Amino acid sequence: MKTVRRLLYRDVVWSVVFVAIAFLSLFFFIDFLEELEGVGRQGYTVWHAALAALFELPGRFYELFPIAVLIGTIYAMARLAQSSEFTILRTGGLGPGRALSLLLTLGVVMGVLTFVMGEYVAPLGEQQAAALKTRLRGGQALGRTGAWLKERRGSGDEERSISINVQGTSTDGQMRGIRIFEHDGAGELLRRLQAATGRAERAQGQSVWRLQDVQLTEWPRGDQGLVTNRRLDQLDWPTTLEENVVAAAISPIRSMSTIDLWRYSRHLQHQEQAAQRYELQFWRRAFYPLACIVMVALALPFAYLHARAGGISLKVFGGIMLGISFVLLNNVVGHLGLLRDWTPWLASALPSLLYLLMSMAAFTWLVRYR
Repeated sequence: MKTVRRLLYRDVVWSVVFVAIAFLSLFFFIDFLEELEGVGRQGYTVWHAALAALFELPGRFYELFPIAVLIGTIYAMARLAQSSEFTILRTGGLGPGRALSLLLTLGVVMGVLTFVMGEYVAPLGEQQAAALKTRLRGGQALGRTGAWLKERRGSGDEERSISINVQGTSTDGQMRGIRIFEHDGAGELLRRLQAATGRAERAQGQSVWRLQDVQLTEWPRGDQGLVTNRRLDQLDWPTTLEENVVAAAISPIRSMSTIDLWRYSRHLQHQEQAAQRYELQFWRRAFYPLACIVMVALALPFAYLHARAGGISLKVFGGIMLGISFVLLNNVVGHLGLLRDWTPWLASALPSLLYLLMSMAAFTWLVRYR
């Protein structure tokens, strides 16, 4: 059985590696062409464009690896079937259950590799690419509306609801375009802070934002008093928001690890903000490595197809179509989950479960009737 395992694993691994390299080369070229649009602006050179595309490769690997596993495994199994090697292995005692367990073991190893890439390497690459573009382009804009954070303090008459808006980040990592609105328990606006730049730090065991060039506007409670305006060169604004929460709010969602997504979604729920987008991304990250197991299970039935049921090229084309359909279904279910407010873990697991059922049904039918 060791010889059989070595034969199967060698063919499958080399086929998967070949397909993965081909996909990564294609998408590196596409990303490089997209980055070329910024060449010549603010010192952005061709070398910087190539470096940014290179930093994005781990993320591409994470996204494309399950499809590479599917296509590579289909190619390896179809080649073994066409050369009658798989028929000889079956005659020698390789039963369907044993063949399935061998491939599933390899799928678990590939799933672990996918998890490591998605949890550690891909977020680091996305962060480096974002830092490179931010440094060379004079900062990073956080969309037309910026990033919003929310904080609650006190209780009863002293309850405060604080809404924070950050428009972007500067080249040195500072937040810029900061607006802070403080409301009381009844929803009346008490104070507004507007700062040009700021940085989240920790001083004396507390989280503090060091704001620069601050305009402070205060409204009196009730009908008494006047609105006051003050300008301050610097202001230390205490907050309960931890640095990791702030960093998650102003970072691209692709650069967040699974733990960061979990923490930030819990923070949003605690502040009664919409957290489904981050919950859905968290569960997609959690279930995505299992897609490798589903892909190898989906590829195994191709080994039981007769060689006259189509050549290798036709079967590989079928594998490509299956991979594309899996990606499309994954994205469509994700968007539908946001629109229809579906349970995040169920929406994330549905594509993998559906394709696993399809693979097991096809495998059972081929083994029993073919």
